[in-house]
Amino acid sequence: MQDLLSIEAWGLGLHSPLTIAGPCSAESAAQVSQTLDLLAEQSVDVFRAGIWKPRTRPNSFEGVGTVGLKWLKDAGLKHGKPVCVEVANVKHVHEALAHGIDILWVGARTTTNPFAVQEIADALEGIDIPVIVKNPVNPDLELWIGAIERLYRAGITKLAAIHRGFSTYDKSKYRNRPHWEIPIELRRRLPELPLLCDPSHICGRRDLIPGVAQEALDLNFDGLMIESHVNPDVALSDAKQQLTPAALSQVLASLVYRQPDTEDPIFHNKLERFRGEIDKLDREWIDILSKRMEIVREIGHYKKANNVAILQAARWNEIIETRLAQGIPLDLGENFLLTLLQSIHSESIRNQAHVMNGAEEVIKVQ
Repeated sequence: MQDLLSIEAWGLGLHSPLTIAGPCSAESAAQVSQTLDLLAEQSVDVFRAGIWKPRTRPNSFEGVGTVGLKWLKDAGLKHGKPVCVEVANVKHVHEALAHGIDILWVGARTTTNPFAVQEIADALEGIDIPVIVKNPVNPDLELWIGAIERLYRAGITKLAAIHRGFSTYDKSKYRNRPHWEIPIELRRRLPELPLLCDPSHICGRRDLIPGVAQEALDLNFDGLMIESHVNPDVALSDAKQQLTPAALSQVLASLVYRQPDTEDPIFHNKLERFRGEIDKLDREWIDILSKRMEIVREIGHYKKANNVAILQAARWNEIIETRLAQGIPLDLGENFLLTLLQSIHSESIRNQAHVMNGAEEVIKVQ
């Protein structure tokens, strides 16, 4: 995807980092007009509003429908701002294009369904319009990339991705866990693709939005999409995660926008020295892990000779307890240590299983 266009090349007078803002849902002409009039005074580049809302339950507010497109477009024309909406099917695409919507986005629920994405891609073939793809509901990077690829193959080169977090059954302070490693891997694999963050849907609470927005900018994201409502407390959808335009202004003013890089030779010389030290340490720990696995295989042969089972629960518990006790005081995070130890243990079991049975499967121990 070397020919993907930057945000600056979309032809809409935009730049990175981009700020997209507006209500979760268009509820009335007055609500849209009042909200976007206030946002026009802020550092907002693109207006957004949900027109069709894919809701979990059928008795929830599902959007005002096509009539809301005119409200949004009128506000955009009034203030000279591009506008964007979510499309979930071919009908939405046709309605949005007919009303002159400038940017489309594909929502998380739609990204989950390759059939729906393909139909949208087919409907957009030959049309020059930016399309932003939100990550699927579940943490599935291949599904996210697949949706992007379907649109790209339809000839869409003005593409971007939005990280809006991932659904989970686990308890969390977030509505959707960020799982930052997934958008980071997306950027590694598709470095030309602009990457935005939607802290509203990650957080689910307006008080958490500044921290997540700053983290996204610190990770060199290309912009933010944040929900804003003139009176969030009476919003018909996602009231707790929407900011007033004034509150959004405060959030945007508080953010630190860091440069992607610098041409300062002194900085780069010192950075290269740091990186050289890291490279040396990485070679050392990879060598240590290799030696550890040699001992693991010797243990496997010894267990096989004595007909002893691979998994020794008491020993595994001992390793967990002692390594956490050693690592946590050294400023190593507990979750990081547990993930690292579990990966090493799984590889150790795979090696011993191969010694005993020739098995290639990795037995995952949680």
